[in-house]
Amino acid sequence: MTQEDATLDRDGKFAGDDPFAIVRNWMAEAEASEPNDANAIALSTVDADGLPNVRMVLLKEIEDDAFVFYTNYGSAKAAELDHAGKAAFVLHWKSLRRQVRVRGLVQKEDGPQADAYYNSRSLKSRLGAWASDQSQPLDGRATLLAKVAKVTAQQGTHPERPPFWGGYRIVPTEIEFWADGAFRLHDRFRWRREKSGQLWHITRLHP
Repeated sequence: MTQEDATLDRDGKFAGDDPFAIVRNWMAEAEASEPNDANAIALSTVDADGLPNVRMVLLKEIEDDAFVFYTNYGSAKAAELDHAGKAAFVLHWKSLRRQVRVRGLVQKEDGPQADAYYNSRSLKSRLGAWASDQSQPLDGRATLLAKVAKVTAQQGTHPERPPFWGGYRIVPTEIEFWADGAFRLHDRFRWRREKSGQLWHITRLHP
């Protein structure tokens, strides 16, 4: 693929050969222009019956070969991730007119890395993770606030990461970059591989 055929940036600059580096660069630009949560992703899963689910979560880490977010392991999304072992998400930055779509395989991140991220959160967020039975029925906000107060008394100011809370890593087999073009003649490039560690096959797509 030539440099001329690999343009993704609107200023005509060559985007590069590492898709994770491209995402990091785009994320850095979005953080300067998006009003809220430039790292918000629409995460898509399927339940045991094959019915799709999608919700917004925050992408917390872009590794050399994967994307990581964190959640309650008792949530609906976690159950669906564990069952299917696959997921997809999209990053969309309206201010930059750019989008990244990712599909891949799922791994749990339940070790020191999850501990480190949990400990980096505010105290109220850490206590909230203990208090929330995510995705389960709740009879009222007062019940939740009462549980937060109880957890605060039990856990104190240095709560450990709950055993039911941690991360998921999506190791992509496909990444698609989209950049807006005049008259809807957008730039689209799909990076595809069979599994982690393999070379990417890059294809330019019709808009």
